Amino acid sequence: MVKGFFGSAVMAEIKYKDRYDLGLIYSEANATVAANFTTNVFKAAPVTDAIEIIKNNKHIKAILVNSGNANACTGLIGLKNVAKCREAVAKNFSIDSSEVLMSSTGVIGAHLPVEKIVNKIPELKERLSPAGLFDVAKAIMTTDTFAKTAQKKFAINGNEVTVFGIAKGAGMIAPKLSSPHATMLAFIMTDANIEQVFLQNIVNILCNKTFNKITVDGDTSTNDSVIVLANGIAANSLITNKENGKEFIEALDAVMKELSYKIVKDGEGATKFINIKIKGMNTPDNAAIIARTIAESPLVKTAIFGEDPNWGRILAAAGRAGVNFNPDKVNVFFDDVMMVKDGMGIIENEEKAKDVMKNKEYSITVAFDEGAASCKFYTCDYSFDYIKINADYRS
Repeated sequence: MVKGFFGSAVMAEIKYKDRYDLGLIYSEANATVAANFTTNVFKAAPVTDAIEIIKNNKHIKAILVNSGNANACTGLIGLKNVAKCREAVAKNFSIDSSEVLMSSTGVIGAHLPVEKIVNKIPELKERLSPAGLFDVAKAIMTTDTFAKTAQKKFAINGNEVTVFGIAKGAGMIAPKLSSPHATMLAFIMTDANIEQVFLQNIVNILCNKTFNKITVDGDTSTNDSVIVLANGIAANSLITNKENGKEFIEALDAVMKELSYKIVKDGEGATKFINIKIKGMNTPDNAAIIARTIAESPLVKTAIFGEDPNWGRILAAAGRAGVNFNPDKVNVFFDDVMMVKDGMGIIENEEKAKDVMKNKEYSITVAFDEGAASCKFYTCDYSFDYIKINADYRS
């Protein structure tokens, strides 16, 4: 596990019975913090609160997180409830409440059951352990079917350093994260000794490469959060730039990629995992716009579920993305099977494409002739179960 970090989870019956729904992450040393949060205008109370804390305090000791209730669209009451929960954690650990963050996921619009949460904090403290971080991964699940974790280890001048992350997300997944100014939640812990401004810059870059390049249903949550804590217990020489932070960047990138992959793999009702690849576009931003448009198209996603190589839907999605390109220079591949050449379908390859679409995972590549920019986007299909899950979500 990652040195100096502990976790625990309890059953607080916030929404469901007989399942973990309240978790705590605790660092025995002050932890440098960097974070990205949702760009949704309707930010949940814990997101608004965390943004303000991080503006004024770059060190964090604890994160309290609950599932079953998003504490979103709850006004001033929601913010006061977050403060009460943070203050309760601070009191139990004899720390300042500004050293505690809160994060929530679940139903929007319901007020947080503060008493249930506060009453469980002593038990959370008692149950803390390094392995308890895996229980926190279970506590943040909503419609997830499995707990999501990832870990990488490396060495800096003989000092072993660990990056460990947990995440949740299966629906309402289309993160559009930015630095402070699934719902998808990710909490990443490292014992690396790293400078805060540099850590924040790296988190910004890597979030844009990973969590901002996934989608399940195109809905950006009110609660999306990625929080990275670094407590420095590995005692490596201080990481301050890309030259002496190369190994750390690679490890953090790998953890974020693995968590991103697992979120889409666990998409609500998903039967297929698809890597949308855009090649030959004029700018990275335009490549990303086209990739997201294809990845979030309901017609493309239902065709994927039906194992129908309906290439016309892919071209139509690319064409409405708002990016100019030459439609007579577009090729489409299902893995290595070319289904479209120069903007026209290759009908004789349709059976081969169908065979590819029988796989649980494959790539759809759309190649342009506009430049050298590329983009990858993870997505999944829309199945009957997706409708069932979301139709009954509040029941």
